[in-house]
Amino acid sequence: MAKLIDGKAVAASVRAGIAQEVAAMQENDGVTPGLAVVIVGDDPASRTYVNNKKKACAEAGIYSEEYALPATTTQQELVDLVQTLNRKQDIDGILVQLPLPKGLDEKAVIEAIDPSKDVDAFHESNVGRIMIGNFHFLPCTPAGVMELLRSENIEVAGKHCVVVGRSNIVGKPMAMLLLHSNGTVTICHSKTQDLPAVCRSADILVSAVGKAKFITGDMVKPGAAVIDVGMNRDENGKLCGDVDFASVEPVAGYLTPVPGGVGPMTIAMLLKNTLAAAKLHCKAEEK
Repeated sequence: MAKLIDGKAVAASVRAGIAQEVAAMQENDGVTPGLAVVIVGDDPASRTYVNNKKKACAEAGIYSEEYALPATTTQQELVDLVQTLNRKQDIDGILVQLPLPKGLDEKAVIEAIDPSKDVDAFHESNVGRIMIGNFHFLPCTPAGVMELLRSENIEVAGKHCVVVGRSNIVGKPMAMLLLHSNGTVTICHSKTQDLPAVCRSADILVSAVGKAKFITGDMVKPGAAVIDVGMNRDENGKLCGDVDFASVEPVAGYLTPVPGGVGPMTIAMLLKNTLAAAKLHCKAEEK
């Protein structure tokens, strides 16, 4: 029977620590970290995420601004806004909520963000920094996964870590973070042969494929730590992950539930990145 990793509790602890650091920064340096969130169009899921991020900022003492643009916004208008935010002294982090409406070039928008304000860590220069291990920020979801593993003292070094999914947002950076922690890493995808066998060899299994109940109990090594990054709807419209909880829970040693596992960590790590960006800008001003 797996021990459930409580992402809500770990995230609350991380956020409490951030709030203390923010208060200290305000008192000692007179600086309040600032985050600008840009949302284009009226996607309901994106609106929920943005509202949650604003609320989390307020609780941590981080200043936040929202820029809600219509779906008819042009590429140039969006890039112009990003460049304006790059120049704003009171903004340390810029987050453009994805996905963007059709017709807008996400890659070009991300590349327009000042890398020192790229708190999603999606800019090419930040991706390169993650690759070589010399980073200022980490992508929020993979960083949250690492925090969850640390919270349970799950050792990564020397373990076989299997990541299912190769997206730029989760799969690839997840693999790099596990590698930086001295895990032996296998990345699986749609062309992987005998995927169940590869998954069964994992001491730490991270699933980020976006397919409901994709990972089943017969794909899990007994006692393995299983991290479910998926956020899907099952046949009844109920929120579920990539992992078939009912069949995996009796086999795994550790398991993240959905909801309440990785999800809360993502926003906690966004706050952590915004604080890190503020510290970076303070240091730059001191020089």
